[in-house]
Amino acid sequence: MTRRPVLPGAAELFRRTDTVPSVPEVTELPSISATVSSPALRGAAARRPEPVPAPSAVETTAPLTLVPGGVDDADPLAGYRTPPPPPAVPAPRTRGRAQRTERTKHDEKITVYISAEELLALESARLTLRAQHGVAADRGRIVREAIAVLLADLEERGEDSVLVRRLRG
Repeated sequence: MTRRPVLPGAAELFRRTDTVPSVPEVTELPSISATVSSPALRGAAARRPEPVPAPSAVETTAPLTLVPGGVDDADPLAGYRTPPPPPAVPAPRTRGRAQRTERTKHDEKITVYISAEELLALESARLTLRAQHGVAADRGRIVREAIAVLLADLEERGEDSVLVRRLRG
């Protein structure tokens, strides 16, 4: 065994990654003649099995096409790149579930301690919304909507709002 490292060739380093080959790629030395020409590897050439031919590049890669816009001075290879694939659109769920809305990223967080009875009531409300009204919402969204309703009522009615009456009573 020799101490000389076997490094990957250009075909392994610069291969296309946008397509999946139908035959698994075999990584091996470029050819027997290159191995025999190296004095350090001459002894290993006799023990090597016959190389398996790799699939041709034409079979595994998409053809290159011109991209609209042509060639510019900043990127002379721009006219020879393959166009990007169209973005994949996920299929909507149709198994009786409501259409999902995109999540809203919230910047702030508060922690609220509630009793076991209040948590049970909140979870019961979540299940009722889902079963009877077809509204899928998590507990956080229900709490945010309840806060929005209470604050809108406070702003509209002021002294007569539900929030003022409950906090006073």
